[in-house]
Amino acid sequence: MVGTPFSSGHPLADRRADFAATMAAGAAWVDAAEVMSSALELAPDWAAGWYQLGDYFESACDAEAAATAWRKAIELEPGDPFGAGLKIDLQRAVPVVETMPTAFVETLFDQYAPRFEASLVGKLDYTGPDVIMRALTEVGFERASSAIDLGCGTGLMGEALRERCDWLGGYDVSQEMLKQAARKGIYDFLGKQDLCALEVSDLRYDLIVAADVFIYVGALERVIGWAANSLAPRGQVAFTVERGEAPLELRESRRFAHSEEYVLGVLRNAGFKYITLTDCVLRKDRGVDVKAFCVVASMEPLVSRFDRDGGEVVAA
Repeated sequence: MVGTPFSSGHPLADRRADFAATMAAGAAWVDAAEVMSSALELAPDWAAGWYQLGDYFESACDAEAAATAWRKAIELEPGDPFGAGLKIDLQRAVPVVETMPTAFVETLFDQYAPRFEASLVGKLDYTGPDVIMRALTEVGFERASSAIDLGCGTGLMGEALRERCDWLGGYDVSQEMLKQAARKGIYDFLGKQDLCALEVSDLRYDLIVAADVFIYVGALERVIGWAANSLAPRGQVAFTVERGEAPLELRESRRFAHSEEYVLGVLRNAGFKYITLTDCVLRKDRGVDVKAFCVVASMEPLVSRFDRDGGEVVAA
């Protein structure tokens, strides 16, 4: 589960929760839910316990009971560090959530940080930085005076960029991920920042990148608007998104997918005229390739091919 350490502070409740987890490991979901419910009778203010109870009910195919438990978790922790609201939304025929709770993303990656690279690169065949660098090279990118890595994580994208940037900064919502990135010594600046709350300042960047990050942002209007107002002349924004059919699609993985039409619409509305889209596979999820596309966009042409094509380029 995602959340704070799985302890209620009540020894007997913790023992019952451990017993419930053992039952769940054997797929005895109804029994696990019953025992977990008895643990919560002893620790009724245990938000993480209510979230876990919801998961047990969901696995037991009791959607109504699961939603009730998740609502209790949100009531106790309004910031929703467990992502219970996303689980409730996924029960709807058409999910309506357009962004993720900041506390959920922060908690998720604070916990994930120590094993992030071993898991993402070693087990999931993650290729985000390579995909973005190839796409940038294709449109003529050579070097940036200043670049900002949104959702920099442990610095995988930064490692790919470092030799081609005079100044490189990174933002991430997770302090633990930032600690991992700082150890590499590749960033000139690192800051803790919710990407959904970026504010335009006097700083201007030649390059803004977001590798496999917008899947945790959801609706892109605000962050793309920020990028449009934060680019230097002839600057570029480059990012990857999971490919979806609907404009904005919350998946069972509790990540967002985006359609080409939606992404293009957001970019055009923000003033971007020169756009490339490149199909790619970012990583694997349970052994299956995650279909995605990489975007490079600018308001002014960077290389002559844009001039020949007379403006916008959309490449499959």
